[in-house]
Amino acid sequence: MVVEKYLNENFGEVKAKHSSEEVLQKWRNLCFLVKNPKRRFRFTANLSKRHEAAAMRNTNRTNQEKLRIAVLVSKAAVQFTLGKFLRRSYQFRLCYLKRFSNLTIVMSAGAAGQPSDYKVPEEVKAAGFQICGDELGSLVEHHDLKKLNFHGGVVGIAEKLSTSTNNGLTTDSDSDLNHRQEIYGINKFTESEGRSFLVFVWEALQDMTLMILGVCAFVSLIVGITMEGWPKGAHDGLGIVSSILLVVFVTATSDYRQSLQFKDLDKEKQKIAIQVTRNGYRQKMSIYDLLPGDIVHLAIGDQVPADGLFISGFSVLIDESSLTGESEPVMVSAENPFLLSGTKVQDGSCKMMVTTVGMRTQWGKLMATLSEGGDDETPLQVKLNGVATIIGKIGLFFAVVTFAVLVQGLLNRKWQEGSHWRWSGDEALEMLEYFAVAVTIVVVAVPEGLPLAVTLSLAFAMKKMMNDKALVRHLAACETMGSATSICSDKTGTLTTNHMTVVKSCICFNVKEVSKPNDASSLCFDLPDSALKLLLQSIFNNTGGEVVVNKDGKSEILGTPTDTALLEFGLSLGGDFQSERQASKLVKVEPFNSVKKKMGVVLALPGGGFRAHCKGASEIILATCDKVINVNGEIVPLDISSINLLTDTINQFASEALRTLCLAYMELENGFSSDKPIPVSGYTCIGIVGIKDPVRPGVKESVAVCRSAGITVRMVTGDNINTAKAIARECGILTDGIAIEGPDFREKSQEELLELIPKIQVMARSSPLDKHTLVKHLRTSFGEVVAVTGDGTNDAPALHEADIGLAMGIAGTEVAKESADVIILDDNFSTIVTVAKWGRSVYVNIQKFVQFQLTVNVVALIVNFSSACLTGTAPLTAVQLLWVNMIMDTLGALALATEPPNNDLMKRSPVGRKGNFISNVMWRNILGQSVYQFLVIWLLQTKGEAIFLLEGPDSDLILNTLIFNTFVFCQVFNEISSREMEEINVFKGILNNYVFVVVIGCTALFQIIIVEFLGTFANTSPLTLPQWFLSIVFGFLGMPVAAALKMIPV
Repeated sequence: MVVEKYLNENFGEVKAKHSSEEVLQKWRNLCFLVKNPKRRFRFTANLSKRHEAAAMRNTNRTNQEKLRIAVLVSKAAVQFTLGKFLRRSYQFRLCYLKRFSNLTIVMSAGAAGQPSDYKVPEEVKAAGFQICGDELGSLVEHHDLKKLNFHGGVVGIAEKLSTSTNNGLTTDSDSDLNHRQEIYGINKFTESEGRSFLVFVWEALQDMTLMILGVCAFVSLIVGITMEGWPKGAHDGLGIVSSILLVVFVTATSDYRQSLQFKDLDKEKQKIAIQVTRNGYRQKMSIYDLLPGDIVHLAIGDQVPADGLFISGFSVLIDESSLTGESEPVMVSAENPFLLSGTKVQDGSCKMMVTTVGMRTQWGKLMATLSEGGDDETPLQVKLNGVATIIGKIGLFFAVVTFAVLVQGLLNRKWQEGSHWRWSGDEALEMLEYFAVAVTIVVVAVPEGLPLAVTLSLAFAMKKMMNDKALVRHLAACETMGSATSICSDKTGTLTTNHMTVVKSCICFNVKEVSKPNDASSLCFDLPDSALKLLLQSIFNNTGGEVVVNKDGKSEILGTPTDTALLEFGLSLGGDFQSERQASKLVKVEPFNSVKKKMGVVLALPGGGFRAHCKGASEIILATCDKVINVNGEIVPLDISSINLLTDTINQFASEALRTLCLAYMELENGFSSDKPIPVSGYTCIGIVGIKDPVRPGVKESVAVCRSAGITVRMVTGDNINTAKAIARECGILTDGIAIEGPDFREKSQEELLELIPKIQVMARSSPLDKHTLVKHLRTSFGEVVAVTGDGTNDAPALHEADIGLAMGIAGTEVAKESADVIILDDNFSTIVTVAKWGRSVYVNIQKFVQFQLTVNVVALIVNFSSACLTGTAPLTAVQLLWVNMIMDTLGALALATEPPNNDLMKRSPVGRKGNFISNVMWRNILGQSVYQFLVIWLLQTKGEAIFLLEGPDSDLILNTLIFNTFVFCQVFNEISSREMEEINVFKGILNNYVFVVVIGCTALFQIIIVEFLGTFANTSPLTLPQWFLSIVFGFLGMPVAAALKMIPV
């Protein structure tokens, strides 16, 4: 179609994600005919504010680089005075050339001890603290080691903040927290104030056409009162004013409700919880409750919630790109202890003391600017802006021609009468009425409500999806999900419950069930003491979890589900977490990540010497072993028969849908230095555990729904292939396709991948890069619309690449959530299907509304234009057209764009990437219904007086009232018919949408009031019952016409 081609060429470049600013600016420039820019572009990105945020990032990066250069120069000067400059100058230059990344600064004690002119403000002293917020902010933001050492280092800062690096803040009452908040502030950035209802009224009044009509009404009032006196001469003018006010207030009410919905959703998006030690207890806390002095526990994927100082930790790499734009990660340690709010933990884990919060941080200032930048507009919003622009141009042309024809008719009449130089007040009013009709045609013709209907529908869907445990972070994700053709899902936590327990073990070649409480004690009895001791040491030290005492004094296990399962297993074997941790010292930790698929630690043993422990994917850890502990607790070489036995055990566990982990250790006889990597071979296998993670209830049914909806579900997991296949079969994912391992997938050529990818249903032992490659090929090579789930930091690239990134709300890291478009709050695959259903509902609802509005546009334009050309008058006055505009714009959007989804939506094929938004089905319905309505109106115009036996001076007024009444009821019944574009039964589920019923009811009620009681203002005359009956019948006949149209194949 010509329209679709025009839209794709001029408005189709805007994508659901990552559109360039040039593309976003281009479509704005094309929309030159806009009645109300403030309203039309309210829910689009504020590009100027984005430029401000980018400039702030560049400033931050420049400042950081200047700071690093200054410190390097200072360091060089110190080294020179100590006679070390020549020996280390090469290192200095090398560090400089690496753009000053991974900087480790060690300032001398002499430099640190220089006097400072800092004085503690009196109000800070009075509150019981020894350092103010500005000093803390300056210290961390400028990475000022000299100032830090002057204040006594991290421990000194803790004392001055009246906190403990072990137990955190000690608060006896809320007043203690309030005092701290008064001195240091709260951890929130300044947000723009919510706009009041009157602001939306004012913005609705900015409509250029309404302003012109307002001027027309004012002139009409002056002329009318001058000629006919008050109140008779004021009727026409007051009618237009009343209609304008009604349109403005209804529009403002709808917009205000939308803004409240978005405000509620924004609050949900900002809810982030973090692990904090306060009052000696480890607890989850909102980042907005953090105060200087709190001790925060950070792990891979966490966002640093405030500025702070490093206390302890291992291998901490911080990604500062969100704050400075610098992609090179920064190493944080005791030598470089500064952590900045808004940055992300890329690797490692640590404890941090909060020093600065809220607007005192650079992140707070940046977020205050970013929040004004807004979300990118969605492809549908842009396309419908394009539709509005096309129709607006057509409408403007028709309006100008209509006005010209009406004026020509008036001038011809006056010329024939010979009175063309003499103008009466009535003729001036007639000319003004013509102008008002022309302007009102533009009001009706330019469908400002089209792009705003998308926003209304998305806001409604997002609010409802929140109740269904899905938080939409980006508007476009709602509509894009409706086009999804493929879902690449994780296994753990999405298809399974993520409640893990160790149910089988193979320790010292002893395979045993350990799912019951008595099984653990039996296993302890069977194991040699030396093997049991090594097992417990491995479990309790080589973990990212902890066993802590909560507020109630009870033991609580914190950590990932895998770590939790292993710690529970260790406790069931009689182990003591705290005793094991205190018995040896952690020297190095290499946290688990999805690339290495293992975790390792090095312990300094109490009797001297070092021992390394590692755990991870069974086949990967087993490949690093050359020894094993036998049934007698002796360490023996790992021969072929032992490898086969352990491999068979792994496969047996995996075939039972168990997740398998291997634990191993190694004595480091030659010592160990913490700056060296943990060895990767030479380990002794301790044993293998099988962890049960049951499939979620309802997953199999949800996968079946996806299949019937034409959506292909693929499982992409890091687990063993046998485990993955067993779970995939149970879920109904693995049917006639293939399962492949990540390493095999990586080795395939481009041609092989193109043949292989459509058949893949399961990918096991996959890396984040494998997932990214799969998603990219599905999108680019096969044109699919892909949704991807992810929970880890390394899933961010795939979430970013996908059309819809779905992050897990419970198991997901902040980095994953930040890269995602939708957060699945309950980590449930069934919720993903619900999101797809809502996405389809949004898409279809907008299509229904567009079909309805374009029909009204076409008929209103043709009726007024043809009537003006053929009869010299316009049957629909300005007031009547404003009422019609409100029916089709605000009220129509409320009725059709908020239709809830039904199960039939998931029985259709997805639209995909190349589907036309204004489909052939819609054009059939629009044109067919328009022809019917035009014929009815034209019949009434030409034969109406004869049909209704109208005579006398009021016959023209009554006929025009009948035309207006029939036209409105044609729209009411067309609105009902538009509920289904292809189904004949349009009443199915109508009562489930109370908004639709209320809108239809109110439209009919107000139509009766306008015709029967507001005739003076609306240029109508009360109708008799037969006249009402026939008007409604003419409107109702549009429904069987619509049903007949749906039988025509297209």
